[in-house]
Amino acid sequence: MQSNTSTPVDVMDFAALLEASFVEEPERGDIVTGTILAVDNQGLIVDVGAMKRDGIVPRKDIERLGLDTSAYHVGDEVEVIVLRPEDDDGNLILSVSQAQQSEDWKRAENLMANDEVFEGAVADVNRGGLIIPFGNLRGFVPASHVVDLPRGINEDERKDHMMKLLGKKVTVKVIEVNRKRRRLVFSQRDAQRGRREARKELLLDELKEGEVRKGVVSGLRDFGAFVDLGGADGLIHISELAWHRVKHPREVLNVGDEVEVYVLRLDAEGKRIGLSLKRMQKNPWAAAEEMYHVGQLVEGVVSRVAQFGAFISLDPGIEALLHASQVADPAPADPSVMLYEGQRLLLRVISIEPDRQRLGLSLKDVTDEEKERWQERQQVAELPAAEEESTESNDGGNAADPVELETDQATV
Repeated sequence: MQSNTSTPVDVMDFAALLEASFVEEPERGDIVTGTILAVDNQGLIVDVGAMKRDGIVPRKDIERLGLDTSAYHVGDEVEVIVLRPEDDDGNLILSVSQAQQSEDWKRAENLMANDEVFEGAVADVNRGGLIIPFGNLRGFVPASHVVDLPRGINEDERKDHMMKLLGKKVTVKVIEVNRKRRRLVFSQRDAQRGRREARKELLLDELKEGEVRKGVVSGLRDFGAFVDLGGADGLIHISELAWHRVKHPREVLNVGDEVEVYVLRLDAEGKRIGLSLKRMQKNPWAAAEEMYHVGQLVEGVVSRVAQFGAFISLDPGIEALLHASQVADPAPADPSVMLYEGQRLLLRVISIEPDRQRLGLSLKDVTDEEKERWQERQQVAELPAAEEESTESNDGGNAADPVELETDQATV
């Protein structure tokens, strides 16, 4: 009769297989602690408990640490990282040098988790970005994360620009840590943004509305100009650049200009600093009543045409309104048919409200006689320049005598 009782050998084999089934195969990038089984001129043989497979640490890997195999002994425990779970010969390839970078990886992970910055020196530059050592690791700053890199330039120009940073210390923020792929990515742009935000919070605590600060124009946009107040930017809205109308900030400022600005408003919650340039200038409306009065004839230039009329620039930086109803009789449905930007006109003041910064003008209230006299004076004023050009072509000719004009005391 056949016995159903398992032999001791079968039990042992089953137990071994069961135990082995719980041992995970090592994967690339795993950091494990092993025991040195052998040391020779080729390197180390290390037991890492992986399916009874021993790993190999090549001699070259040890030499990267400035050591040789004599520094290691059988029975020592050593921390290694898996480079290749299996090479062409079926060997498990390990690295001691890269395992020693474990602390650097942990430090990088902590920096990223805590949103902290790191200062390092640029060791190398390629077309893709910057290389910055981080302990035993080499971090990478993509070109898109390099500060002040001009847009629209080709790869060679981009590299030449980044070469200026070679050997210099830069502040960066960790934005990616991937041990298995050995990727450590930094961002100079994010670090600067974070630093400027922190500086802005300090400035918001320091600044007071109504005070005057010095700064440098750091950027121009259609809606206004940014001014660096010392590590943080404030905004001068386009309406606060000048008392007269400004089409674009470049008419008033250039990047790099040093300016004194008036702190107009502070928004601690929104982290906004509103500045003004025109508040540093004399308000032209303060002298408006002295310069202008109802019924006065004035000369102005059309600065903008709208459906309801046109804005007229008057000295010294006053923006007056010529309503469509005051252009002609009957009023034009579209003022742009009769008016255009840059057009010089003779107009009559029909209302003035300095406290509300309003001055109303009329074109239709100017008589034909007044227009003719004004046009004649315009033509005469152009004569000296024309006559000067004609005398230059005459040998020994004398310049024409100046023509004295009768000045209309009512005209500004």
